[in-house]
Amino acid sequence: MKLIIKLLLNAIAVFVLANILSGVEVDGYVSAIIVAVVLSVLNLLVKPLLVILTLPVTIVALGLFLLVINALIILLADQLISGFAVNNIWWAILFSILLSILQSLLHSFIKTDKKKA
Repeated sequence: MKLIIKLLLNAIAVFVLANILSGVEVDGYVSAIIVAVVLSVLNLLVKPLLVILTLPVTIVALGLFLLVINALIILLADQLISGFAVNNIWWAILFSILLSILQSLLHSFIKTDKKKA
C-alpha cells in the first residue's frame, strides 16, 4: 500500500513539474503515473550499473556526476514513454533536481508509524 502511495506522489510531482517547466511535457495524469513507474524501475535497475561504471568520474567530480546520471535516466524514460518529453539534458538535470526536492517534500507527509513493543 505504501508503495502505491509513493508512486502516486511521484506521479503528482512529475505532473506538477511538467506544468511548471517549459522544457518538460507530460500528456496527462496517466502518462505521469507511467513516468513515475518507469523512473522507479530505471532507478532500481539501470542507475546502479551506471554508478558503478562511472565511479572514477564521479569521484573526481566529487559526486556531481550523479546529476548527469539522473538526467540520463530521465532522458532514457523520455525515449521509452511516448507521452513524456524532455527537450535536452539541461532540462533533464533541472527536472531531476526539482523532482528530488519535491519528492522529498511529498514523502515527508507520509508518516512512519513505528510502535514500541
